[in-house]
Amino acid sequence: MIGLRTNGETYYQSLTQKMVLIVIIVSLTPMILVSTMILGEFKQSYREKVYAHLSLQILKHKTIIDNFLKERLNNIQHLTESCDFEQFKDESFLENRLAILQNTYGIVFEDLGIIDEHGVQVAYAGPYKLVKAEYADAEWFNEAINQDNYISDVFLGLRRLPHFIVSVKKNDGEKTWLLRSTINFTAFNDLVENLQIGKTGFAFIVNREGNFQTKPKSDAITAKQLSLNLIRNDKNPDEVVIRETFGTSVKEEIILVTGFLKDGEWVMVFQQNFKDALSDFQTAQNIAILITMSGGLVIITMAFLLSTITVNRIAKADREKEMMNQQVIETGKLASIGELAAGIAHEINNPVAIMVEEAGWVQDLLEEEEFQESENLEEFTRALTQINSQGRRCKEITHKLLSFARKTDSSLQELQINELIEEVINLSTQRAKYSNVTVNTDLNPDVPMITISSTEFQQVLLNLMNNAMDAMEKTGGKLNISTRLQNDDILITLADTGPGIPEVNLSRIFDPFFTTKPVGKGTGLGLSICYGIVKKMGGRIDVESVINKGTTFTVRIPLDKKRGNNSTPKEKK
Repeated sequence: MIGLRTNGETYYQSLTQKMVLIVIIVSLTPMILVSTMILGEFKQSYREKVYAHLSLQILKHKTIIDNFLKERLNNIQHLTESCDFEQFKDESFLENRLAILQNTYGIVFEDLGIIDEHGVQVAYAGPYKLVKAEYADAEWFNEAINQDNYISDVFLGLRRLPHFIVSVKKNDGEKTWLLRSTINFTAFNDLVENLQIGKTGFAFIVNREGNFQTKPKSDAITAKQLSLNLIRNDKNPDEVVIRETFGTSVKEEIILVTGFLKDGEWVMVFQQNFKDALSDFQTAQNIAILITMSGGLVIITMAFLLSTITVNRIAKADREKEMMNQQVIETGKLASIGELAAGIAHEINNPVAIMVEEAGWVQDLLEEEEFQESENLEEFTRALTQINSQGRRCKEITHKLLSFARKTDSSLQELQINELIEEVINLSTQRAKYSNVTVNTDLNPDVPMITISSTEFQQVLLNLMNNAMDAMEKTGGKLNISTRLQNDDILITLADTGPGIPEVNLSRIFDPFFTTKPVGKGTGLGLSICYGIVKKMGGRIDVESVINKGTTFTVRIPLDKKRGNNSTPKEKK
């Protein structure tokens, strides 16, 4: 038995594991595949959106910086066209022009200077003492003197501070001179540093030789080295190029966006860590992964729960099937026992009848004169009376056994319910004594005669009484049986003081093969049969139970006038 139980448990465990595995694979595989595809498409779409945004920002700032340089050059050019060399040689006039520019544009213009064709600054307005400064050997001067308009690279110069110069060449007949202005480096640098995106995104400017034109950051050194190799082959000044690469010191993937300034002489480089640029996507991806994992956890949990519930139901159905098979076998045994009892009762009837008949013949003999004078006549008469009495009792018992054993004995009879109850109580007297159960009756004498099947109703009463005694056989108790009239119904109540029926079982006690008794002791058919018999009579059975207090069954049988067509026509004898 233990081996069979162990094999059964192993089978159900294996079945549970297989069901869980199948549900998880079938549920999670499509979810993971779809989630991966959606995340991949979303990442590509988001990357294109980020790159488009970066390109737009670079183009925007490229335009702002180019316009800034052109406007400063136009400001100086406007001065050269409105004034001549002699006017600019007057430092007070030059200082006045500088003040007007600074009032208009702020500190963008740091100074103004007039330089002759030999590189000598003949007049100067500004914070430094640069009158008569010589720039003949300066690289920017040699380039500026050969161009009508000129914007230099950022350099240190005589003041040893980073700055750059815008200049305009003017030719007044015999003289060639330059009007130049130093552009404030901080104001220019702020234009570039304003381009900050995310936590790591920043911009800087280098020329094609790789010299910084803005204040460099530590990370910009790496980006400059990477960007120089990328921009030297780029010829289109209006093109914005985006590349993904790895920094040599940063050791993580970065995005480089490059765009040309100052007619291709300068390059604006924007650098941002790839993870920072796609941080919103990363957040969305983490949320999606968390949701997917949560969904997966729910699926796994539900797979375990559903599989366990399903397998438990299968196991329960198997147990019920096994129990039903056992009960069918027990029912077959009961049927065989019933047939055997019927045969035995029939066989007993014959010797009992002979015994009673012989006792009657002996009693007739005792009436003869020769036996009248016997000393033991009285004792013989008492013994014969007892033999007749017990013989009739045996005959009644065998008749009742035959009534219960015969399945076809369902003929209707007009009888008194109270008498039928007393008869069934007499049959159960010994059973009640063995179970230590006291049977009390409260039978209403006004209960009228009723037409029902005696054997069927005996079966109902006997089943209800046996169930009550089974419930009280360990502790003993009382069984109170009463009858009364209520609204043209006869109510038969059987109330015991047993342990009661759990509420969860109350709704199932009339189901076929439902029993709480051990296998072999109960078939689960008794109450189901009672329910069917009473329903056929047009009545019903109600049950009330309180744990540790007892159970009350109430059988309600309508009187003949209320039953109508529910009763089976009375059989002719």
